[in-house]
Amino acid sequence: MQPKEAADTVVLIHGLWMTPLAWEHWVNRYAQRGLRVITPGYPGVEPGMAGVEALRRDPSLLANLGVREVFDHLAEIISSLQTAPIIMGHSFGGTFVQLLVDAGYGRAGVSIDGAAVKGVKALPFSEIKATFPVLHNPANLHRAVPITEAEFHYAFTNNLSDEESKKVYDRYAVPVPARVLFQGGFANFTPHAPTTYNFANDDRAPLLFIAGGNDHILPPVVQLENYEKNTKHSTAISAYRVFPGRSHFTCGEAGWEAVADFALNWALEPVAGNLSED
Repeated sequence: MQPKEAADTVVLIHGLWMTPLAWEHWVNRYAQRGLRVITPGYPGVEPGMAGVEALRRDPSLLANLGVREVFDHLAEIISSLQTAPIIMGHSFGGTFVQLLVDAGYGRAGVSIDGAAVKGVKALPFSEIKATFPVLHNPANLHRAVPITEAEFHYAFTNNLSDEESKKVYDRYAVPVPARVLFQGGFANFTPHAPTTYNFANDDRAPLLFIAGGNDHILPPVVQLENYEKNTKHSTAISAYRVFPGRSHFTCGEAGWEAVADFALNWALEPVAGNLSED
């Protein structure tokens, strides 16, 4: 059931290789619409550019973070709010949105280029290529693994030139807590995986899946399967929208405003169905 009171808060959850700074444009846009905007980092991550620089100097606080530690941290923050918020997340942040909505948090959830929860089997080659530098080495499990400029360009900013991609990399990219990536990537082979999700939950808040048509690391087939499993098993509102031609850096590359506005407008008045343009 959706809360009766009007939405006044949006929680924006960043993905892997990023910090809350990645939402800087969205924060201003949503604040201009009169909403309180919260951008929680993973446990111990500082806000703004300070957080990026600190993690590059010493990423050790990320080394042993797993899905459950981040989930519990986010749930505590959301539980402290006086009204149920709209929860949005990008990449693995979208996965956390889905897990939080399943657990009863939020008035609506939006997963943007979200990584798969357990049960979603789509695994495109481009996703394998983008995550291979971390997942190929089991010794990375309890490490914070940096991403190179070339790897970042392929996984995130493939719509940009080398020069444009470097600017994005220099401003936002940080090492990844590899344990989160391992837990997500191998969930279908792990009993009681931390990304286990109840596709048959009829009581969860409405959930929107947004995909970018030119996303390398998490192509639309991942979000589409997730959406279809939800619609098959649950009567709760589920929706899907693909934005053709957009990369994984959809929240920051040119035209991000269209994605931000669609996500918020839907969350304020959720409707079910495949909302993609023909």
